[in-house]
Amino acid sequence: LRAILARLREGRQPVGQIAGGFSISRPAISRHLRILREADLVREMKAGRNRLYELNPEPLRDIDEWLARYRHMWQHQLRNLKRFVEQRAKEH
Repeated sequence: LRAILARLREGRQPVGQIAGGFSISRPAISRHLRILREADLVREMKAGRNRLYELNPEPLRDIDEWLARYRHMWQHQLRNLKRFVEQRAKEH
């Protein structure tokens, strides 16, 4: 699923083009796209007889904003751990 999202970062694509980059079948890619669509990570639109898929970045931005708070906390904790380990190394 992540690999499909990465491909869709390049822009809107039909399922055949997306499937061309993978060793799994086109129906399997379609199933993966359905899951991504249901999760609101991908949008589907019709263009004539084709269905085009594009990345929907909004849910990913929301997740990134939520994770940003934890990144800050972990960076702070890791700095404290580094100081502690360096101090202990000096003592021995």
